[in-house]
Amino acid sequence: MNRKLRMGMIGGGKDAFIGAIHRIAANMDGLIELKAGALSVNPETALESGKMLFLDPARTYTDFKTMLEKEAAMPENERLDFITIVTPNFAHFEPAMMALDKGFNVVIEKPITFNLDEAKQLKAKVEQTGLTLLLTHTYTGYPLVKQARRMVAEGALGKIRKVWVEYPQGWLSRPTEKDSAGAAWRTDPKRSGKSGCFGDIGTHAANLAEYISGLKIEKLCADLHIMVEGRGLDDDGAVLLRFDNGAAGVLMASQVAAGEENALKIRVYGEKGGLEWAQQEPNTLLVKWLDKPAEIYRAGGNYGGYQSSYAIHNTRTPGGHPEGYLEAFGNLYRNFAQTLQAKLDGNTPAPESLDFPGVDDGIRGMAFIDNVVRSSQSTEKWTTFEI
Repeated sequence: MNRKLRMGMIGGGKDAFIGAIHRIAANMDGLIELKAGALSVNPETALESGKMLFLDPARTYTDFKTMLEKEAAMPENERLDFITIVTPNFAHFEPAMMALDKGFNVVIEKPITFNLDEAKQLKAKVEQTGLTLLLTHTYTGYPLVKQARRMVAEGALGKIRKVWVEYPQGWLSRPTEKDSAGAAWRTDPKRSGKSGCFGDIGTHAANLAEYISGLKIEKLCADLHIMVEGRGLDDDGAVLLRFDNGAAGVLMASQVAAGEENALKIRVYGEKGGLEWAQQEPNTLLVKWLDKPAEIYRAGGNYGGYQSSYAIHNTRTPGGHPEGYLEAFGNLYRNFAQTLQAKLDGNTPAPESLDFPGVDDGIRGMAFIDNVVRSSQSTEKWTTFEI
């Protein structure tokens, strides 16, 4: 292609944390430019946000329906290539469906929809249109997460037996929803869905466990809690897992682990050894062997040629230059952009470019929420993972 991909954004106006993150990620590689936006349900905020981002006033909208109608009618040399949706959970489905109907590819913040039925309808629409959808499960974008996945897939650890994944945060240890808009909608069943903590971060942990292990959760036994009095949704919990190869797992997520920040951590063990990766130290992958010394893999340090093409493709800087959350997010956007560029040019995208989360990951995320809540409420506890 001889131009940048044109992006429109729904939600994510001024003071919206995740909208700014998406824009930084999209800008990182110079492949994408933001051309239009319906950045808030508040008309004043939408217009002010457009000005702050130097958008053309004619392409700054106060509602997403008007934006999608008008942008779809644009001439081909101005028309948007994709829409990014960064609204709260309850407002994902309608704009995503309309965007696909209008011929736009879609990037959508997780969880993909408000409920599983919506996610299934969205998948049907993606398949019907043949368009591309990126679901921003950020942690799959880290180079050493890619490395861990390839090592497991290539059998380096042998048959996988055990997966431990944990995601403790502390930011909801007090009733923060009284003062924080982000906390307010995440703890509101009408806007967040049937789960709070497990919908917000438990889905990240489950996605990472399946992504690295290459396995699918088959059964689970969940125990969810509301620790802060008066809160409407779970803020803490734990789940025992069984995977489709017989491996056992443990998943813990909490937003009332006082003092914790974003301490996502995963350990995967096979017959020959195990590996360990922590989001707060993302440039390091610890590989432990049953019958030889442990090894430390470092991002950007492929001096012995030990890293996979997937890890190298998603590494941006030489060894010793930390790459973190923003770069991982940028990798998702870059892979998505490279995939769209190849398709628009009539080419087959490279396997490394196609390695990003999509609608199937979104469906499994919504099913995970449903199954965890059902198990937690059940007296039988162990629940077959149903989609």
